[in-house]
Formats: sequence, structure tokens, C-alpha cells
Amino acid sequence: MKKILLLILVTSFYLSASGQKFKPYVLAGNSASSIDVVEKAVSEKLKAAGFNIEGTYKPIASKDRTIIVISNEDLMSAVKKVGGFKGFALALRVALTVENGKTLVSYTNPEYWGRAYFTDKWETAAPFYSKISSKIKTALADFSNEKFREFGSEKGLSAGDLKKYHYMVGMPYFDDNVKIKEFKSFEEAISKIESNLKNGVADVKKVYDVKLAGEKMTLYGFALTGTDGEKFFMPKIDLSSPKHTAFLPYELLVVGNKAYMLHGRFRIALSFPDLTMGQFMKIVSTPGYIENKMKEICK
Repeated sequence: MKKILLLILVTSFYLSASGQKFKPYVLAGNSASSIDVVEKAVSEKLKAAGFNIEGTYKPIASKDRTIIVISNEDLMSAVKKVGGFKGFALALRVALTVENGKTLVSYTNPEYWGRAYFTDKWETAAPFYSKISSKIKTALADFSNEKFREFGSEKGLSAGDLKKYHYMVGMPYFDDNVKIKEFKSFEEAISKIESNLKNGVADVKKVYDVKLAGEKMTLYGFALTGTDGEKFFMPKIDLSSPKHTAFLPYELLVVGNKAYMLHGRFRIALSFPDLTMGQFMKIVSTPGYIENKMKEICK
């Protein structure tokens, strides 16, 4: 019976995606309570739904924004099933943003990011993602006065668009990630990164690290706190409402003895798919800036 129910769930998940357009974020709703009160409530609900709170921080050093980074066994299982660069999918992000006197609760749309990251292996990951989506909605049901409205793109992207996403001709795809450094071993990579962070890397703060049990894989997330970091690029690209707060933080993936980051011109574009070329040009230095910071973390 359980197998039949799972088959029905997965089949309906596929059918609902037929011809559907996906957007990068989901607005669960809003609250009249302060952002700190909402953070506590949301964190408790997420834990009760089986999510691990991997880290929290206030991006752009703003009292009006908070990021809660989450993972769970379904995400772990999906990544473990496929491996490799799919490790960038080990975490999702819940965002709290004060707008117009209310605290908005949003999160990275699991299916949007899952399709973009798992590309041609999406069918393998889909059963796990159907459960992830259901569990997040259960956790955030108390804020669902917005009925879980997707946002972040006017028209959205199709399943086919996400499978082979790139901003335009000549721009990077998911697999065109940047190798930051090759170490002698996975253990040396983690040791060096942690040592550098302990000694301090200018304008960088670790928000989280998610280790995949039984595998030589760890996903890091970093706040970029310098004058050329979040304070510089977010105001130039995060222009619409609701805000794309859940775009942050930026990731570094250690797989085996190598450390990688998603190319800035892929990761930023995927997060802000409606950016015009003119808007993109205002942060033309940002992908290089992020890469340089990742190299400092791994030096």
C-alpha cells in the first residue's frame, strides 16, 4: 500500500509539472510580529517537521532580514543517490524580510532549485523533493495567508529551461562551475578551510556547513561582508518585492579533494532570472569578487 501511495504521489508530482512554469522563491505568508519573534517560531516549526537548522545570519548586516539555512534526510538522500556537483543542493534557505511593516516568510522553491541542480538526473531526485516541498509547507502552514505564492520571475521558467539553464548564449551552465583549489585529500581540504576561517578571512563569515554522512562531501555557505560584498551587489539586483533575500548566502562545495563554487554568472542569474543585461552589468565585478574570496578561504 505504501508503495502504491508513493507512486501516486510521484506521478501527480510529474503531471503537475507538465507545462508548468517555476519561480525561484515561494512566499509562505507574513506576520505582524517582529522578525526575531518570527525567526524563533519558524525555526521551531521547521525542526518539528524534521529539518535541521544548519545556520542563521542577517544578510547585508540588516536588522530587517534573516536567513535560516535548512537541510533534512530527504535532501541528503537525493544528493547521495546522484553525488558529484549535486552536493550544491544539500541546503535550502528560508528567509524573513521586513517589508511594509510586516515580516514576510519565504523560501527557496525546492522544485525550481532541484531541477536546476539535478539537471538530467531530476527524475532520480523528484521523489525526495516531493516530500521536501510537502514538509516545508506543513512547517510554515501558520504563515500561509499568501497561499504559498511563487515569486522571483514574472513568467517563470519551464522544466526544460531549468534542466539546461543558462542566462544567455555564452553564459555558464550548472556544470560550468569554478574549481577553486585542489588539495591532497578531502581531509586536508576541510582542515585548511577550517583553519583559515578560524584565523580569519577578511570580509567573510561562515554561516553553515553541511556534511554528507558517509561521503567525502561538505557544502559551506558564507556571508560576504565587505564593501564589495552583499552590501554592494544586493541593492543593485534585489529590486522587486517581495525581496529575494533567500538568494544568500553564497556556497562552496568540497567534493573529494577539490573545492568548487557555482559560477557567479550562473548562480546569480538563476536567482534573479529576470535581470536585464543592463542590471547585470552593474555587478559585472561580483562573480570575480566572490571567486577571489573563495580562493582566500581555501589558500
